[in-house]
Amino acid sequence: MLRPKDPTNPMPTGIVTPPAVIEPTTIAQHPVASAPAPVTPAPARTTVQLTPGAVVALVGGGTAVVLVVGAVLVSMLLAVAITGASLAICALVIPSLITADAKRS
Repeated sequence: MLRPKDPTNPMPTGIVTPPAVIEPTTIAQHPVASAPAPVTPAPARTTVQLTPGAVVALVGGGTAVVLVVGAVLVSMLLAVAITGASLAICALVIPSLITADAKRS
């Protein structure tokens, strides 16, 4: 009744170009120029100096990040625990309600 049909691959309709032939080339040696230009030394890197206020700000910011992330993770764990407990209660109560209803009839 329903039979899959194999797709046919039509021939390409665009212009087909043959692959290009790459011929090896010779490398010509150029005469060496006079003395190279002097190289300027790279500027020395500046060291980062933290002031006591910057250290306090970094420690305070890091502490705030840790507290926020911790609160989010604890709340997610609490949500999972509450959901699991409610499902366990439902798994115990629903069968007893069904059997109690069946005994009355």
